[in-house]
Amino acid sequence: MTRKVDPEMLPPKPHLKWEQTLWDMGIQKVAGIDEAGRGALAGPVAAAAVILPPKRRIARALGGVRDSKQMTAAQRESWAQTIQEVALAFGVGFASPEEIDTLGIIPATQLAAKRALSKLSANPEYLLIDYISLPDTTLPQTSFVKGDMRSLSIAAASVLAKTTRDALMVKLDDQYPSYGLAVHKGYGTVTHRSAISKLGPSPIHRLSFEPNRSYISELELSNVPT
Repeated sequence: MTRKVDPEMLPPKPHLKWEQTLWDMGIQKVAGIDEAGRGALAGPVAAAAVILPPKRRIARALGGVRDSKQMTAAQRESWAQTIQEVALAFGVGFASPEEIDTLGIIPATQLAAKRALSKLSANPEYLLIDYISLPDTTLPQTSFVKGDMRSLSIAAASVLAKTTRDALMVKLDDQYPSYGLAVHKGYGTVTHRSAISKLGPSPIHRLSFEPNRSYISELELSNVPT
């Protein structure tokens, strides 16, 4: 099920309320799941799963972890290292641009999340997920709107998903240097859209997303014999 929340009622930082409730019920391995890159025009979508130790003190150890969008790149990198050091288990999965174009972005994000879960070194007993749900798993789960601002496990997953995907986009910039991927990480900035209009989409662009789709359509029309 999905728990909605009034934006004005969001806590100042993510907490362990939901995790603690489950821990008190004897459910010790709670995995937080979040994604990065869902709205990008290029590159894969990433998802991370993080199981935190069932201890209240973990909130102090990860006191600076927030929704990754609220952190600077340097903060994300620093806290990503700490998350990996203190987590009981973590994993990151991807779905490729081709899978996004074939399946659609939500099913591809779900696929990336399932791949992240498969990389965990411990089997989760319950899932706390930001926004999406995972219908193809038998694990009990709760989906949250703005989950990365409410659950520390989900926030930790958002940081790992973001930093891992950003690192990949920097590497892809070496292969496709004309698009500025290392700077905008594949999102639809003015610079990125301008590069697409001049060069067309690369092999790592999502052809089902605009403006990539329009560029391909116009190219196909221009090649139609008159």
